[in-house]
Amino acid sequence: MAVKKAKKAGIEVKTVVANDDCASAPKTELEKRRGVAGEVLMWKIGGAKASMGADLDEVIAAAQKAINNTRSIGIGTAPCTIPAVGHPNFQIEDGTMEVGIGHHGEPGIKVEPLKSADEIAEEMLNNILPDLPFESGNEVVVLLSGLGATPVMEQYIVYNKVEEILKEHNISVYKSYVGNYFTSLDMMGITLTLMKLDDELKECIDMPCQSVGLTQF
Repeated sequence: MAVKKAKKAGIEVKTVVANDDCASAPKTELEKRRGVAGEVLMWKIGGAKASMGADLDEVIAAAQKAINNTRSIGIGTAPCTIPAVGHPNFQIEDGTMEVGIGHHGEPGIKVEPLKSADEIAEEMLNNILPDLPFESGNEVVVLLSGLGATPVMEQYIVYNKVEEILKEHNISVYKSYVGNYFTSLDMMGITLTLMKLDDELKECIDMPCQSVGLTQF
């Protein structure tokens, strides 16, 4: 709708479609994957490139590169409640977790018994690392976002294990973001996102920004 209105007003518009959710479709069908928390990094890169004075094609290319090098997966432990409805739009049984859950309650790839924070970190990376793939010597941005009702302290507990595992794989964390960046009302759970960096993406990710969703100096 926004694209149509902009074009009608004579504004040139181009789009980048996020597809970082490695649980929503196989590697061979990237076009069918959902965009999830990796969008936050894609927006950061595109916005930084625009602030540098790049033209539209350069902004699109940088944002596309960002999402091409980004993979995410979410794990949900409790559903969200839609205010207009007053009850959850899906169920996650007590003592279980849904691996690969979507932010709107889309089903994941499997339901498992609830695991420890360390085990959750390991399972998420087992899905993410081979998908791009991420390899020894890579530098990455890590974004670990709560889904809305997960305490930040618990998010950091998971992040601690994520960083430990990445070090074991000789993957260096260039920058990390932990907090509620990509949420779904009061859903409980987390999303883990990794973006592989090159010099251009580093320059963009380092650029200061100030917004409701992300501020850095």
